[in-house]
Amino acid sequence: MPDLLLELRSEEIPARMQRKAAGDLKKLVTDALVEAGLTYEGAREYWTPRRLTLDIRGLNARSADIREERKGPRTDANEKAIEGFLRGAGLSSISEAHVHSDPKKGDFYVAHIVKPGRPADEIIAEVMPGIIRNFPWPKSMRSGAASAKPGAMRWVRPLQSIVCTFGSETEETRVVPFEVDGLTAGNVTYGHRFHAPEAITVRRFEDYVANLEKAKVVLDAERRKQIIATDANNIAFASGLELVEDEALLEEVSGLVEWPQVLMGTFDEEFLAIPSEIIRLTIKTNQKCFVTRKPGADTLSNHFILISNIEAKDGGKEIVHGNGKVVRARLSDAKHFWLRDQHDLPDLDTLKASAETFGLDLKKPLDQRMAKLDALNVTFHAKLGTQGERVSRIRTLATELAKVTGADAALVDRAVVLAKADLRTEAVGEFPELQGIMGRKYALLQGEDAAVAEAIEDHYKPQGPSDRVPGGKVGLTVALADKLDTLIGFWAIDEKPTGSKDPYALRRAALGVIRMLLEKNIRLPLLTIAKDPDLLAFFHDRLKVYLRDMGARHDLIDAVLTPEADDLLMVARRVEALTAFITSEDGQNLLAGTKRATQLLAAEEKKGTVVEGAVSADLLKLDAEKVLHAAVETASKDAAAAVAREDFRSAMEALSTLRAPVDQFFNDVLVNDDDPAIRANRLALLSAIRAATGTVADFSRITG
Repeated sequence: MPDLLLELRSEEIPARMQRKAAGDLKKLVTDALVEAGLTYEGAREYWTPRRLTLDIRGLNARSADIREERKGPRTDANEKAIEGFLRGAGLSSISEAHVHSDPKKGDFYVAHIVKPGRPADEIIAEVMPGIIRNFPWPKSMRSGAASAKPGAMRWVRPLQSIVCTFGSETEETRVVPFEVDGLTAGNVTYGHRFHAPEAITVRRFEDYVANLEKAKVVLDAERRKQIIATDANNIAFASGLELVEDEALLEEVSGLVEWPQVLMGTFDEEFLAIPSEIIRLTIKTNQKCFVTRKPGADTLSNHFILISNIEAKDGGKEIVHGNGKVVRARLSDAKHFWLRDQHDLPDLDTLKASAETFGLDLKKPLDQRMAKLDALNVTFHAKLGTQGERVSRIRTLATELAKVTGADAALVDRAVVLAKADLRTEAVGEFPELQGIMGRKYALLQGEDAAVAEAIEDHYKPQGPSDRVPGGKVGLTVALADKLDTLIGFWAIDEKPTGSKDPYALRRAALGVIRMLLEKNIRLPLLTIAKDPDLLAFFHDRLKVYLRDMGARHDLIDAVLTPEADDLLMVARRVEALTAFITSEDGQNLLAGTKRATQLLAAEEKKGTVVEGAVSADLLKLDAEKVLHAAVETASKDAAAAVAREDFRSAMEALSTLRAPVDQFFNDVLVNDDDPAIRANRLALLSAIRAATGTVADFSRITG
């Protein structure tokens, strides 16, 4: 079966767009071919900075014929109806139609229509121009002489050539010709921009890849990443160092080069006085280079790894020299930021009012930055006020939360006051991702308590499902206050997540709160803090997602999660205990018996049958119902006592004693007795079973 090779070659595509664009190309092309009636065995996409490539194997040479039966009017219909049928079916006379009979409807005409399949080449040539013209780039541009015309094609960067070849292994491939804004598809591509700019004629994917490799182009992005990672680690190891791995940077640099060459450069050791985080981000952001360190060391070395796209004749000396000059210049700027942040601001007199509001010491640089943040009235959100106002709200909330977490209230207050101060530092202004990290460093430099410094960094955590929660009680308290203030505030102004849109990362904030409460065993009545049932419901939704991700069954979560449950730690513990119980033999059997009792009771209640409010011992006639009544009373009392002391496992154990009595009851007792009083009493006994199990969970919600 034939294979299809497609390449779209352009000027350099931004690295961040390449992987998705290649995936989009694969989906758009394969979807279009399948919709046109073609099938294929497999497809794989590739990308480099200058090309998107698609290799489709085992494509049909032509689409299948389509046979269709179109029902027409009765044979005795009027002439106009028959003429309309002929036009719609594409028939020239009624003699070309078939007559079908139906016992009820009589005889009627049917057209047997055959639409012949089409050659794959024709289909490919038809669908490709539209795919290219309407390609979903995040940003695109017009280029060349055609760009002045209305409706000119837009592409991420100027599109330079198109390869489109089609054919099987046993025959010569052929070009599928189509044209897009003056570019005609052919079988010619080009290799590395500098090392091999000559034209390359290709037939099928295998020789295409081999010829590109000879022309200094590694087509497979994953292989480029592997080359870079391996060579970078080897070069670092040869110098007695280890590479500081950075997957995001590795992905980016693999999209910047077609022929990766790994080199090592150095910078002056004096820059090592700058925090390692600043060095790493300076070198990464400005030069897309990796940093290194001594094996096991916390601080960096003065060697960095750079990735070139050129195999230089001098072994890369000039490339290393040029990169080194830029790195040194950028580190000089970074050192300037670092030192400036430790000195006094020039306008201290204007900060006195803010300093008094927050109890700040204007002799300390970080305090000055917080005062400056407040004095400038930096907006947090148009409807939620300034950053200073937000810090005041967090301060009030953290005071209450400290009583729950057991954190030192004075340290919590100091940490809250300084938590946002580094937003006014030059280091964070240059590298926003260092917020919190730089605050911690500056806090330690000015002699703050270690717990306060730690809390300044940790109050942003956790920032995702894989991020750690704050370690200390002070940081935990500030982080909870920060996230709860965000959620309460945006709920108050009705800026809630909708569908896939969550511009303020409120789902992430709620998940962070949940993780802190559960992982640190914190009992927090959320409704008294948030004072909003709708926000509590949002927490419930996030809790369900979290617990399901942790392996809990959705029906068990629903069985314990009531609308008013605002102690999420207790909900999680109930789910854990219920999971252990319901997977045991006793739990399974009790679940079956309880469901039978509940269903029978619900059916009678629906019919309006009288159910006594309490069981009358005098009306218990059979041993099985007497034993069950005694067991229910004991189990109810024991389970309620266990729940009261939050011992949910013991509550489950108490309920497990009902298994045998419930089974025996349904074996020996007819609930719907002829005597209305006995029937009502036995239904009351079923109601008691439902109430007993309900102290722990709603068993009716459990499947199985």
